[in-house]
Amino acid sequence: MDRFDLIVVGSGPAGRRGAIQAAKLGKRVLVIEQGKRVGGVSVHTGTIPSKTLRETALNLSGWRERGFYGRAYRVKQEISASDLRRRLLITLDHEVEVLEHQFARNRVHHIRGKASFVDPQTMQVVKDDGEVIHVTGASILLAVGTKPFRPDYMPFDGRTVLDSDELLEIEELPRSMVVIGAGVIGIEYATIFSALDTQVTLIDPKSTMLDFIDKEIVEDFIYQLRDRNMKLLLGQKAEKVTRQDGKVELLLDNGRHIVTDMVLFAAGRMGATDTLNLAAAGLEADNRGRLSVNPETFATNVPHIFAAGDVVGFPSLASTSMEQGRIAARVAVGAIAKEPPKYFPYGIYAVPEISTCGLTEEEVKERHIPYECGIARFRETSRGHIMGLDTGLLKMIFSLKTRRLLGVHIVGEGATELVHIGQAVLNLKGTVEYFVENTFNYPTLAEAYKIAGLDAWNRMGDIKSEL
Repeated sequence: MDRFDLIVVGSGPAGRRGAIQAAKLGKRVLVIEQGKRVGGVSVHTGTIPSKTLRETALNLSGWRERGFYGRAYRVKQEISASDLRRRLLITLDHEVEVLEHQFARNRVHHIRGKASFVDPQTMQVVKDDGEVIHVTGASILLAVGTKPFRPDYMPFDGRTVLDSDELLEIEELPRSMVVIGAGVIGIEYATIFSALDTQVTLIDPKSTMLDFIDKEIVEDFIYQLRDRNMKLLLGQKAEKVTRQDGKVELLLDNGRHIVTDMVLFAAGRMGATDTLNLAAAGLEADNRGRLSVNPETFATNVPHIFAAGDVVGFPSLASTSMEQGRIAARVAVGAIAKEPPKYFPYGIYAVPEISTCGLTEEEVKERHIPYECGIARFRETSRGHIMGLDTGLLKMIFSLKTRRLLGVHIVGEGATELVHIGQAVLNLKGTVEYFVENTFNYPTLAEAYKIAGLDAWNRMGDIKSEL
């Protein structure tokens, strides 16, 4: 029986970052991955595929140029599912090659197979050929990620009624699509297919969406979706879904009938813990398959077993999962782990993008902090005119007492890149004067920071810190 300092189950962002961190500290590390190739959900069905699909759709459809050439403009007149898949496969191959090289360079052992606990320190691995091996670890990191939630009442067939993993395998682009679930995944895919001129209807039983995002940003986002004829049926629930004659019919709880070519069910994900035999290790998952951990060390209730990534719940981002895996691995092998900076960016790769960092206006109000906001619209920048942008909004919130930046919120082209300027100023406790007094490249979208900073500064006037 092989013994390792750290056994990592899963090779997604949390698993690979944790494994490499432990290996760099001179530890003997094993990664167990049940997929055909390393990378986990992030590489094969989640982050990388969805973002590649988005970029391909925007490029081939000519979406970014329609501000100049009209809504009918397209780079490729007939876009097929194979067009989308071609770029996807090239990207995935590159990601896997990079990851395999990282494992080899850092001498991380990895095997393919399904892992489950035999006891708190021993794991059984069933390989593809049926061979069963046992390995032990001084510490174990569970980074198994999630899988789509698939309720029994949905007639999934992988062709007309799909989950978010199956969507990447479609053979033909639908003329119409219903997306059930207005969470991050549902919104990303709904807006991507809308950009491909698919008629999209988004359904969610909640009357609001993206409640963790600043309300003003969500309102601007919703306006843009409705402006391009996406139907948003919020506060409505699909009670019955049936397939017939190559179409899908939905009956909503208000009596409304919808007929569509395809239904994407994207209402949540489950932690992929059901095959781990957690009970043998003294662990128990919640009703969504997620594990509870110490938020500072990512240790479970069993001291030498850790969990990181999507399997521990919000925020379920590849970026935060990587940091969670790194911290968990350092604690697991007895190294010091510094607490990460307070503020991290949240990115939603919809069309348009949304990215946010720090406090929302609603959170600032709840904390009774005197504040002022600064707004910039991308069309106010020269770069925005050059790019043909009619939409796009950058919002910053500042404390009236300290003049410090409290939050930055962006909707529009390049939001997930632009947000890092605000993130740096937030974590370095910068004030409104940074944006007013500094020079930004011209013409750039980043100039929106100066415009928003001046907007806030003008509104704040000469209010002094003694307030």
